[in-house]
Amino acid sequence: MKDFFNVVTIEQALAFRSVFPEMEIETVPLMDAFERVLAEPVAATENLPDFRRATMDGYTVCATSTFGATESNPAFLTIKGTALMGETPDFSIGTGEACRISTGGMLPDGADSVVMIEHTETLDATTIEVYRSAAPGQHVIEPGEDFFKDEILLIEGRRLRAQEIGLLAAFGRDTLRVYRKPVVAIISTGDEVVPITESPSPGKIRDINTYTLTSMVKACGAVPVSYGIVRDNSESLYQTLSLSLKKSDMVLVSGGSSVGVRDVTIDALSALPQPRILFHGISISPGKPTILAMSQNKPLWGLPGHVVSAMIVFLKIVKPFIERISGVKGLSGQTIRVPARLSRNLSSAQGRVDYVRVKLKTVDGMLVADPILGKSGLINTMVKADGLIEIGLNVEGLDQGEPVEVELFN
Repeated sequence: MKDFFNVVTIEQALAFRSVFPEMEIETVPLMDAFERVLAEPVAATENLPDFRRATMDGYTVCATSTFGATESNPAFLTIKGTALMGETPDFSIGTGEACRISTGGMLPDGADSVVMIEHTETLDATTIEVYRSAAPGQHVIEPGEDFFKDEILLIEGRRLRAQEIGLLAAFGRDTLRVYRKPVVAIISTGDEVVPITESPSPGKIRDINTYTLTSMVKACGAVPVSYGIVRDNSESLYQTLSLSLKKSDMVLVSGGSSVGVRDVTIDALSALPQPRILFHGISISPGKPTILAMSQNKPLWGLPGHVVSAMIVFLKIVKPFIERISGVKGLSGQTIRVPARLSRNLSSAQGRVDYVRVKLKTVDGMLVADPILGKSGLINTMVKADGLIEIGLNVEGLDQGEPVEVELFN
């Protein structure tokens, strides 16, 4: 298997997402639903709000009672009563009448607008002057203005933010059906890799990938589990893969994915139950020697050992797979891109997609993308960068000043 190296395009790699099933569905309390992926559409069970309410402190009136009112020619209105918070007024408002009201209060029958308290003057206990005319509906939220009954609030596959949690609370949803969070196993390989608590001797490096990949898995809403460092030994890696496969929904192995005498990932993956190597190599840079295999309907990745390559492959390839099995659909899985101009010429080899780290800066009011060049073993190129730009498969390079889209890091 050492000579197996079947390179696919990024589009072909991403097409394998459909091979893997989504996670099971579970029911969770609304309080625990933040950043979970909704597994059912949710419709409004009532109008929101279900009564006409004020958005300002002041007096609720019939708008016609204030038409033409100015500071020099105010409208004089009789105070009928007060709309108490949380209660339904037991009186109505007619022409020439007003009712005290606070923000969020329910308008009495007959009232159709609210005059801000700043635009009134109290003459006595029963009379006010209004210095500015009100339009019907002014400072008022109508029933159903937020959402109408039976309107679809949220669709399946949406990742829930604080605002969606608040919306569901407004309709009294105390539990939700969501997709289970995928568990992602993370394995670092290499005789040269040591724990971060250890001072590396010459030729050794600390285990960066476990920590970067763990953080990136968390950012995807999945649950990372580290299986530590495995030496360059096919049997040892096979044993760790077997254990992690039983307890996780996806496995990430960093290191040992390129073609070389000490690369053992392919051999270990091939020894798993019902193995299938989907591809070995993607026409991207950095990150070409990436493996995707499957066993027991679960994806197993062989990622490059160099930290930058592993991170970029994760962002561009692995993340969409995690989103797929997490149940994410539509806009919930999209990244944020901003337009910019390139600060310098960039060369590129045809036949691969190049991902270049860039830092954004503003020059003469315009966003400029400044490439941060460096080898894939240098993490400083990721630390300094705000995002990535893409140089296409059949593009020889980009010119200074050319418009580009910068895919922002989270």
